[in-house]
Amino acid sequence: MGTASLGSLWAVLLLLLLPLVFGVPTEEPTFGGSVASKGCQRCCDPEDPLSPADTVRASALPPFPYVMPEVRPYINITILKGDKGARGPSGAPGKPGKNGTRGDRGAQGVKGDKGQAGSPGSPCQEHYSAFSVGRKTALHSSEDFLPLRFDRVFVNTDGHFDMATGRFVAPLRGVYFFSLNVHSWNYKETYVHIVHNDQPAVILYTQPSERSIMQSQSVMLPLVPGDRVWVRLFKRERENAIYSDDVDTYITFSGHLIKAEDS
Repeated sequence: MGTASLGSLWAVLLLLLLPLVFGVPTEEPTFGGSVASKGCQRCCDPEDPLSPADTVRASALPPFPYVMPEVRPYINITILKGDKGARGPSGAPGKPGKNGTRGDRGAQGVKGDKGQAGSPGSPCQEHYSAFSVGRKTALHSSEDFLPLRFDRVFVNTDGHFDMATGRFVAPLRGVYFFSLNVHSWNYKETYVHIVHNDQPAVILYTQPSERSIMQSQSVMLPLVPGDRVWVRLFKRERENAIYSDDVDTYITFSGHLIKAEDS
């Protein structure tokens, strides 16, 4: 009884261990991702190739659980970067923008301190010279140039006009203005010069006419101290004369300093 029970127990253990020793199927992974199952095979069975059913079953198995790494290309652009190119030409200027609105007026600033007094200036110098003279006597031409002398003084500041010679003598360097007024004679020419030193500057001329008329001439001259300005009648080779009488003054000669030049 004890021996039979022990034999039955060993038979059960042998049946449980027999599949583990001879009949356990194995799975071998392949590099391609498929697994081929040969099923149970005894050690004495020949090595036959897989049957078509086994091939179909092997292709249906899931691939080998291997995750391929993600490959991202990387390019070092510093290697491909070339030399800096030349600066391109400037583009055309753009259109001017619109004027902005005028801003608000700012607040008034603080009053500044009083400045220092300046140095005294140079004393003012008054430069002036003027004359105006007239003649009441008619004059006819002679064999030579005939200077006009005057017998009436309207203005002669500081005596710059010499009544004896009929000449103005410049006291200062500067620009002077002169004017001459005469009355022509009927049927005679009137031929008169305003003379600067010994050179005629301008002429006053009137053709012969049945009627006598008033004529005038003026000029501005640059003078230096000592220059002389006067009036003369032309020679007799051209019959000429200027008219006047004892009642009215028909002949006048005037002049004055316009601008003195600082020495």
